[in-house]
Amino acid sequence: MKVENEKTRYSDSELKEFKELLLDKLASAKEELNALATSLSSPNANGTDDTAGTYKTLEDGSATLEKEQINQLAARQKKFIEQLEAALVRIENKTYGICRETGKLIPKERLRAVPHTTLTMEAKLKQ
Repeated sequence: MKVENEKTRYSDSELKEFKELLLDKLASAKEELNALATSLSSPNANGTDDTAGTYKTLEDGSATLEKEQINQLAARQKKFIEQLEAALVRIENKTYGICRETGKLIPKERLRAVPHTTLTMEAKLKQ
């Protein structure tokens, strides 16, 4: 049985507040992704061209590992950006902040901490 005054969605002004939060996070996430992409495309500033061959082999290994780590960070950042963009679509559809498992409103505190979430903590803990 549904309580009459229980909210089923956030108001347009509340959605506007979340949209601004998402846009800020999206801008900084894109900046970070660009920085990662730049560091991947630029040659190693600490080149080993003038050092002995033994050290070069060690350096090549660590450079490869570092590139792999940067690639993983970039992939994670791309996924985060996609999640933020999907949250913006939910705002436009006025479905933002509604748990996809329970249908309840996700508390504002949770949305401020994790603005791209689609689950209440209750649903998240059941996973």
